[in-house]
Amino acid sequence: MPDDAVIGCVGVLHVGTRGRRGPGEVVVQVRGGSEAFLAWSQEPLAKGTRVLVLESRGERAVDVVPFPEPEDPLDVLDRL
Repeated sequence: MPDDAVIGCVGVLHVGTRGRRGPGEVVVQVRGGSEAFLAWSQEPLAKGTRVLVLESRGERAVDVVPFPEPEDPLDVLDRL
C-alpha cells in the first residue's frame, strides 16, 4: 500500500542508489520523526545526496530525484 505522507518530503541518502540496478536507503523527516525507506532512482546517486520523494511504491520503498541544497542569499555577497 503506498504511503502518501512521504510524497514531497526531502531526505538524505544513507546508502547510495545504483539507478535501475538497485535501490539505496533514504532517511526522511515525516510524521514528526525520521523514517528509513528503500530509495529507487533513474540514475545512480551517491551517499549523502539530498533527495525529493516523488512517489511511494509501498512496502517502505520510494522513488527519489536529486534535490539541490537551498542557496543562502548572503552567499551572493561573497561573490561581489
